[in-house]
Amino acid sequence: MPHLQFDLNKKISKKNKKEFVNYILKVFSQIMKTGKDHVAVTIREFDKMSLLLGRVNYGDSVCLMNLDIRKGRTSIQKRELVLSYIEGVTNILGINKRNQYVTFTEHKGQDFHLVEKCLEKWSIDDDPLNK
Repeated sequence: MPHLQFDLNKKISKKNKKEFVNYILKVFSQIMKTGKDHVAVTIREFDKMSLLLGRVNYGDSVCLMNLDIRKGRTSIQKRELVLSYIEGVTNILGINKRNQYVTFTEHKGQDFHLVEKCLEKWSIDDDPLNK
């Protein structure tokens, strides 16, 4: 179950959050070749002075992304996802591309649990809840 986390130091409208989450799910599903039903998204909003990225001025809008995913994706897939998410954060949330930072944490499928089961190893066109 991927857990895609976005930490922001600005307030986002409900409309933009909904648009952003839909974008995140669609892009993840397309690039990572998997379904959407098992994907978790967290958006955390902090005050302006609570997040810093060293290359920007303190107090500028920042988005820090931590993407927990299953092992098995290629470097090309991960890079495409990063660039797509940076584009989405810029276009939907209005945060400058240089003010974003992305990290991946990779896990075995068995590290992700839902009430139905734990996930299996990732495979192309995987849809773990609809097997």
